[in-house]
Amino acid sequence: MSVVADPGAGRPRDTRIDAAVLHAAAELLVEVGYQKVTVAAIADRAGTTKTAIYRRWSGKAELLHDVAFAEFTTMQPSSGDFAHDLRAMITVAKNLFARPVTRAALAGLIADMASDPALAARVHGGFADVFGAVRERLMVAVERGEVHADIDPDRLIEVMGGSAMLRMLLVPDARFDDSWVEQMTAIILHGALR
Repeated sequence: MSVVADPGAGRPRDTRIDAAVLHAAAELLVEVGYQKVTVAAIADRAGTTKTAIYRRWSGKAELLHDVAFAEFTTMQPSSGDFAHDLRAMITVAKNLFARPVTRAALAGLIADMASDPALAARVHGGFADVFGAVRERLMVAVERGEVHADIDPDRLIEVMGGSAMLRMLLVPDARFDDSWVEQMTAIILHGALR
């Protein structure tokens, strides 16, 4: 979700700075926590300037969002089997919320997004492709008769991501494992009724 300048303006952006900033921000986030991370500290550790960071990100919240979530804003192609795809999507949610950097960023990002609707809209926009892919997979599964037609894709997204987030918040030291993924997949696929 980094802010990209007009490619025709000035010299090309040095991608090494992007990598150094993201790496430095991830280290600081885990070391000192969201509230204590500053753009100045990130710039210092990355060997760059605050100005260079602000050319790429609008501020600390968007930068730390990229650190925590950017690699999870794309989805693998569908396998053609909804149960397999569902398991894969739950695994991605588990892997995301099991990461120390995500755990360190989440509460601060939620607070910043709650107080800044424009930031919240930009952050949500970063997940548009993933959410669209989930909706598309669900529609295809409905057409194939694998899934009930009245299942709302947005509720499915909330169940997958929300269950992983809640586990992380309620049991912060718990390790996610394959049995959690299998249980969540079974609950979503088959429900709780006998």
